[in-house]
Amino acid sequence: MNTGLFKIETNHIKPKKGRILVAEPFLAGSYFNRAVVLIAVHDKYGSIGFILNKKVSYSLNEVVTDFPHTDSEIFIGGPVNSDSLYYIHTLGKDLPGSIKINDNIYWGGDINELKRRMSLGMVQPWQIKFFLGYSGWDKGQLEEEQKENLWLVSDIEDKNILNYSTQKKMWNMAVRNLGGKYFLWTNYPEDPSLN
Repeated sequence: MNTGLFKIETNHIKPKKGRILVAEPFLAGSYFNRAVVLIAVHDKYGSIGFILNKKVSYSLNEVVTDFPHTDSEIFIGGPVNSDSLYYIHTLGKDLPGSIKINDNIYWGGDINELKRRMSLGMVQPWQIKFFLGYSGWDKGQLEEEQKENLWLVSDIEDKNILNYSTQKKMWNMAVRNLGGKYFLWTNYPEDPSLN
């Protein structure tokens, strides 16, 4: 096998809030294997992100019993604080305390107001995405991992961040958008020894 196909060439796109991290195809570990991570915070203190494409097999209402019933799915956000609930959404300033990630996507906000809006049917599943835990990097750590060719940085359209129909194929879609030799990554199985 030509392992040069899987080497990340220098990626000059810098990490920043609203961009995604695309894991190289054989990145070890259950959390980040073929992960697509939305960067929610990137500043002088470090970075915080949420894995967009690792859905869990149970519903939000099975995990959090005091939430209004919802058809929203829940995802593994990352290995940090994996027993805590986080969410990104399109509700903007209708949810006080929300942190703006980009023009249309926000993180967090007043959970009691969210519950109230959900119980009144004012929040649709396509407007919000829930996570258990988050992905975190200390100051300079993400840049070091990028230099070690663990991540490619790319942009993503807002519509693909919360679109549940793209979750299973999100990593493939993100890699295809990178173009060039990266497109070939999608043809290789996660475990080449099974091929």
